[in-house]
Amino acid sequence: MPRLAAIRFTTFAKTAALACAVMSPLWAHAELTANVALTSNYKFRGQDQDSSRKKAVKPALQGGFDYSFGDSGWYVGNWNSTVDWLPGNSLESDFYGGYKFKAADVDWDLGMLTYVYPGNARGNTTELYGAATYGPFTAKYSHTVSKDYFGWAGARDGSGLKGRNTGYLQFAFSQEVMPKVTFKASVGYTHFSSDIRSLGVPSYVDYSVGGAYDFGSGVALAAAVTGATQRSYFGDVNKPRLILTLSKSM
Repeated sequence: MPRLAAIRFTTFAKTAALACAVMSPLWAHAELTANVALTSNYKFRGQDQDSSRKKAVKPALQGGFDYSFGDSGWYVGNWNSTVDWLPGNSLESDFYGGYKFKAADVDWDLGMLTYVYPGNARGNTTELYGAATYGPFTAKYSHTVSKDYFGWAGARDGSGLKGRNTGYLQFAFSQEVMPKVTFKASVGYTHFSSDIRSLGVPSYVDYSVGGAYDFGSGVALAAAVTGATQRSYFGDVNKPRLILTLSKSM
């Protein structure tokens, strides 16, 4: 091996060894978890993600995984669901990563999430998010940084409009009210970008009230009434529905 190449290889080897030494404590305590669920209707921010049918029951298969880097607070994950609201596409695949930490008795979560629709990229959206949890209360804000917000502005088709800066603010409450039974409620507000609002699309409020029963071994059954306002504009996709979800965590 030429001397210069040998020096470069030695330097690389030392750097790699140092990186492994630094990362090894994280790998040693890393944790991989997975989840799978079957729901009677997948609603995202109060809106049906299957707009092809007007029935109350629109089953969706969902699942994903989370990988935490030990006690560092860093994590990555993926979550997927069947959907039917974009032509040529039947899958939503989310990729996210972030950092969790505790400060002043509040649990914080900061990260980035990208929604990918493999059959139709018009829906692809990326958001930055931040959440704070204190006891049973959680406040979370998501801010769109991609050019469009789920295709509403039509930026990919050359509309000249942008969905960037659309924001979503949610307040949630989750509290065990008796052994194995948890009460859950949330309210959220979607504030569209000025370009989307210029098309006449109204910002709206979504809500959900229900509970979950823990069967143990990672199996849970949840029931909730979920819907959104501005139904006169968005139609039945915002109609309140009783949603049942059977999930398994592993």
